[in-house]
Amino acid sequence: MAALAILNQVKQGFLLAGIALLVGLVGCGPDVSTSEDSAASDKKVVLTTFTILADMAQNVAGDELRVESITRIGAEIHGYEPIPSDLVKAQKADLILYNGMNLERWFEQFLGNVQAVPSVILTEGIEPIAIAEGPYTDKPNPHAWMSPQNALIYVENIRQAFIELDPENEATYNANAEAYSEQLTAIDEELQANLAKVPDGQRYLVSCEGAFSYLANDYDLEEIYLWPINAEQQSTPKQIQGVIEEVKANDIATVFCESTVSDEGQQEVARATGAKFGGNLYVDSLSTEDGPVPTFIDLLEYDTQVISEGLVSP
Repeated sequence: MAALAILNQVKQGFLLAGIALLVGLVGCGPDVSTSEDSAASDKKVVLTTFTILADMAQNVAGDELRVESITRIGAEIHGYEPIPSDLVKAQKADLILYNGMNLERWFEQFLGNVQAVPSVILTEGIEPIAIAEGPYTDKPNPHAWMSPQNALIYVENIRQAFIELDPENEATYNANAEAYSEQLTAIDEELQANLAKVPDGQRYLVSCEGAFSYLANDYDLEEIYLWPINAEQQSTPKQIQGVIEEVKANDIATVFCESTVSDEGQQEVARATGAKFGGNLYVDSLSTEDGPVPTFIDLLEYDTQVISEGLVSP
């Protein structure tokens, strides 16, 4: 594992060095923008590291800023490998928003290749939940956005960042942040009501990655997972056997996985225990517009419905 991690870091270092050179070359090229591109370029550009942050930021920005995500829909965030267009895009941005808490393990080196673009960490002010096991023991679980209560802190940090970036539109950002925060408060109440239907003896959320610690903490669920955080090696025989034993010991009827990773290990748990595989939940990425979770609000509603249905009527 350690050797593989080192090789990946070396590979990423060479890649980013090459990308940095490309940025310089692209900057010397001719401007071939259309009139439509020129109109869009009048707005300041905000980049986020993944799609969920982009959706949050867009709700606060409204029509005043252009918000884009570095990682694409369906991408695995933790070990993402930037491509040349990512760094070119970042170099032209006015602001970059990122999660922090060791989520974007590629980001520090990526940001080092971007000159003079301010960045803001959106988990500032959130009390982290520590990972209890594995190579990231005692490190913060980075999936803080899965708590609607924490999401309110993300929105506040975004609001402040946008006002500093573009003070002329402060009133718009204040109003948009307030309206979006009201939606998140309402969804928190809805999720509380839905998950309250799960009987006490069935309140076990079994997932592939330990990405639901904050949601489980908010809604009084017990969390069991195959691995604590997405890494190079997943679904080892030891991990699978450990979850099989816990599922059997607690007579758990339904297990789940996530949309950005393979559910093969969890399917094996289901076969070995007789539990039902309840489906894939969304955590690290939104879906396409025609998918089940095109927005962060949709993601929270969808996951809660899948979880509550799986646990209430397995």
